[in-house]
Amino acid sequence: MTLNTQLPNAEALLLTLEQKLSPFIQPKTAIVGIHSGGAWIAERLFPTLQASHPDCSLELGILDSSFYRDDYNQRGLHADTRPSQIPFDVEERHIILIDDVFYTGRTIRAAMNELFDYGRPASITLAVLVDRGGRELPICPQVAALQLDIPFDQKLQLSRDEHHQLQFSLEASA
Repeated sequence: MTLNTQLPNAEALLLTLEQKLSPFIQPKTAIVGIHSGGAWIAERLFPTLQASHPDCSLELGILDSSFYRDDYNQRGLHADTRPSQIPFDVEERHIILIDDVFYTGRTIRAAMNELFDYGRPASITLAVLVDRGGRELPICPQVAALQLDIPFDQKLQLSRDEHHQLQFSLEASA
């Protein structure tokens, strides 16, 4: 799909992602969102997935992989950096790692490195709202609500309003 002036509806994609994730929920599953967009998505999906799989002891965690990025020296510390919150034992747990927009794979690599500092998961499934292509590493999402071609000079940005509704905007890449 090529991007035109109509941006994808993030709220509709959230419902699509929820439906696609349901078969991946099993006993000892944890939903882990990557700060910030992935965390917003994980926080929204968790109650519904937990209610629809009451026998699976679902857990929720949030990662901020800023310190694990390979470009940390170039990017520096961002003002909105937050501590990760993994309040469960990662060891032998099935992790569904959630991010908003998949691009190069570097954020996911950093998040997986951090996850392994907490323990060795049984498996990691990557789920995203949008897979925009442009991989620089051999990493790709197993679950994507939408695949979308976006010009390399543009960035698809997820934001959240005061009512926690999600929306996309298109920005020039830095």
